[in-house]
Amino acid sequence: MNIDIIAVGKIKENFLTKGIKEYQKRLSAYCNLRIIEVAEEKAPESLSDREKEQVLEREGNNILRKINPTSYVIPLCIEGRSLSSEEVAKKLSDLMLNGRSHITFIIGGSLGLSDAVKARGDFHLSFSRLTFPHQLMRLILMEQIYRCFKIIRGETYHK
Repeated sequence: MNIDIIAVGKIKENFLTKGIKEYQKRLSAYCNLRIIEVAEEKAPESLSDREKEQVLEREGNNILRKINPTSYVIPLCIEGRSLSSEEVAKKLSDLMLNGRSHITFIIGGSLGLSDAVKARGDFHLSFSRLTFPHQLMRLILMEQIYRCFKIIRGETYHK
């Protein structure tokens, strides 16, 4: 199984970097994981709607260029479907059983994801109606992917 995480921006906080490295190590037993970072566009606090749209479009174009054309794409977005860990594990298991060997998760920047990126998605996933910093979301996503593999294999960890 090949899993890509395409994420806008770089990780700045040391505690997040350590957590991400730990889950990269854990996940190496279950899949080939690649983290692909795309540049976060500079955006001042007060943007017009048109300026926000332009930022999202530029970030979106960078994301779309990084997606493997054969990959099953799962953008993380607030309007996506909320699933339990068990349901996400079943979704991943079903994809694997149906011959999908490449899955791409997408984490947007501070403004979210462009409509073009959402349109490319095969399944939209929401972790919560809450807003999380996109750097923290990377760690949360990796922990959940790890949890899913543990559930799929019936291994202890998920309680």
